[in-house]
Amino acid sequence: MGGMRIAVTGSTGLIGTALVRSLRADGHEVVRFVRRAPAAPDEAHWDPRRCHVDPAGLTGCAAVVHLAGAGVGDHRWTAAYKKEIRDSRVLGTAAIAQAMAGLDAPPPVLVSGSAVGYYGDTGDRPVDESAPAGEGFLPSVCVEWEAAAAPAEQAGVRTVFARTGLVVAREGGAWGKLFPVFRAGVGGRLGNGRQYWSYISMHDEIAALRHLIDTHSVSGPVNLTAPEPLTNREVTAAMGRVLRRPALFPVPAAAMRVVLGEFAGDVLGSQRARPTRLLESGFVFRYPGIDEAIRAALEGERQ
Repeated sequence: MGGMRIAVTGSTGLIGTALVRSLRADGHEVVRFVRRAPAAPDEAHWDPRRCHVDPAGLTGCAAVVHLAGAGVGDHRWTAAYKKEIRDSRVLGTAAIAQAMAGLDAPPPVLVSGSAVGYYGDTGDRPVDESAPAGEGFLPSVCVEWEAAAAPAEQAGVRTVFARTGLVVAREGGAWGKLFPVFRAGVGGRLGNGRQYWSYISMHDEIAALRHLIDTHSVSGPVNLTAPEPLTNREVTAAMGRVLRRPALFPVPAAAMRVVLGEFAGDVLGSQRARPTRLLESGFVFRYPGIDEAIRAALEGERQ
């Protein structure tokens, strides 16, 4: 495959940073959309709140990967921050989709970020892309977030929703908060530990996004999660094993709610999402198991 021109939003985030590095390492040209004034030749301007996207940044692109959105676990969920979580996703996606639809020759594919939060709390019931949206704040955000891409779909752009699980990485996200806790020897299961976590190694997350760019037969929702979700108790045991620290201290649900506020419901909630469509499309996981995913994160493997 020759070098392509690919536009990326959210390029400074956890996943975006790794994706840009991976694409560039393979000789692709990356255009990074930024909200400030562009300061480098590879940057283009966008203002999601004003629905402005510089069309020159999209022109000639073989794909757009849209990953921008306010961090779900970064702040307490005040009413204002919940609005920020929703607006940053819905307005940003609408801006990108409308800009693509407005071009004479739109980029042929939009890979738009989404989350397994779409399914809500599924308990121990496995769900894949055929499952309906769940109840609550995050499912409602995911539904609006995906719906905002409609202008691109209507313009004939192959649109894929990458419903990502918990990315096993040291640099950020929910897992980034877990590593130092376990390193200190105070990690333990959260609440009763029976809730399922749909995780994915950073390597496989980036490889899956690139697979979705390249696999022309795939559109619609695709779960980016390892083949077998595990319970928090199992994840905790694996963290203890790999870090050679005993996972001794359970963290009571009440304490989690004090620390994380409403977001605790989503960390303590259970999502057993399976990557049916990703596997059916021929994707092969490099780190399907939790121990190997944690080890890869520790070794700081570069994509």
